Formats: sequence, C-alpha cells, structure tokens
Amino acid sequence: MAKDFFSHLSSKERSIIVKKGTEASFSGEYNNHFEPGIFICKACEFPLYQSNTKFDSGCGWPSFDDEIRDAINRFPDNSMGKKRTEICCAKCGGHLGHVFQGENMTKKNIRHCVNSLSIKFIPYTNFNTATFGAGCFWGPDRAFKQVNGVYVVQVGYMGGNTTNPSYEDVCSGKTNHAEVIQIIFDNKRITYNNLLDLFWKIHNPTILNQQGFDIGTQYRSVIFYYSETQKKEAEESKKGKQLQLNDLIVTQIIPKKKFYRAEEYHQDYLNKNNLGSCEL
Repeated sequence: MAKDFFSHLSSKERSIIVKKGTEASFSGEYNNHFEPGIFICKACEFPLYQSNTKFDSGCGWPSFDDEIRDAINRFPDNSMGKKRTEICCAKCGGHLGHVFQGENMTKKNIRHCVNSLSIKFIPYTNFNTATFGAGCFWGPDRAFKQVNGVYVVQVGYMGGNTTNPSYEDVCSGKTNHAEVIQIIFDNKRITYNNLLDLFWKIHNPTILNQQGFDIGTQYRSVIFYYSETQKKEAEESKKGKQLQLNDLIVTQIIPKKKFYRAEEYHQDYLNKNNLGSCEL
C-alpha cells in the first residue's frame, strides 16, 4: 500500500498541496525569510531548496532560482487560461507552485514561485553571522561570495535610526545607516578572523566616512559584532592591522542592530550586471 503523505496536513495545507490551490500573496511565513537552512516538503519532508537560492522577487511568494537536484517535477498547466509550468515535490507529488523563466531577476534567470504552506524550513545550526560596512556594498558582496565556507551574502543597511529604509533614504545621509554586507558562514569551514582578514584587505579603514569617490556616513568602515567573542576578535584584529599600516584606523566596532535587507536589484549587483567593479 502506498504511503499516505497527506493525512497529517491541515485543511489549508491540503487546499494547496493536494488540491493545487494558491495562498494569498504576501501572506506566507516564508515570503521574507532569509535564514540559513533548507526548505523541505511540508507533506513528505523531502529536501527541495537550499536557502542560499532564495531571493526577493517582489511577487509575494517565496522565490528560488535553483532547486536541489532531482527534487522537483515539472508539469504543463493550462488552467485559468494561462500556459504555465507547475512544480511538484518529486517524492510525494505535492503541489508547490509554478516555475517561470526569462524574467532576468537573478543570474540564473529562473524563478520557482512556491507557496509557504507547501514547505517547511529547517535551520542549520553550525552557522554564524558577521556584518561589515566597507563602503559601497556591491564590491564587498562579490568579494565575500567567493570565499569557501561562506554560505550566503546579503547586502543591506544597519546602524541607523530609520525603520525599513530605502536605498534613496540611506543615500540621503539622514538615516545614519551604513551600507553593509551580512555574511552567513559555516564556522566549521572558516573562522571569524578569516573574514576579518578579508575585510581589512578590500577597503581603506583609515579614511573617515569615505571609500574612493563615495563620501558620506553610509560608506563608513564599521564592524557590527554579534557576541563578546566577536567583539574581542575584532578589536584584536584592528590593533594588528593598525600596527601593520602604522596609521590610525577609524573603523567602528559596535553591537549589531537590526539588519534591513536592501532591494533585490542590489543583491549580487556586480555579477548580475556583468560589472568588474563598483565604478559605473
């Protein structure tokens, strides 16, 4: 007898997974969820998506630009007078949502539009967070993405007093937010000190509120620490770098504040736009 993967589901979950419904946009718990981990099928717990493939498409549903190998089956869907491609869990056949191509939202040019009610998030436990400000966040974003042991890098804003700031707000210099990169890293593969070493290399920490032609407090050099251990390591690393440079380092080392993820077009900006540097 085939296993019943759906008997434990709630009526709302069954309406999506079994009856191929769609939850209301912006209503799902995973629409704005970017923690490190894996998304599995709500019905059969089959692994479907790594969280480092998730992005903000603005559509109101969780969006991914890649799947775990052999996790998804695709089927033509001509319902509602539209030609679409349905995606289902490869193990139990549960409905997940639809997949779209040609939208140019990420480098992979694909969007899995998934219902939150179809999936379940399992967090990774051996991951830590680091947040640095080193001028325009586009360059540091690319630099840290290339590091082994770094799971995901997101650009955003931190340190100010404006809630949910936009890029334009931050550029005005009135929010006190810094342009930052938030790094999720595997502490079994790379250390916080390794990240600090790269942080010092990719910018000039001796110039106050400026990197290159970018001037303003939003471009300040800053380390936001998440623990007393990170604070101590950052302070020791700063002292070592200062002795090496024989110059005053102006980098702030302060407690982390709320991270505001930047608009999606800023994420992976240089690679998406085939740019070699931050200069346009």
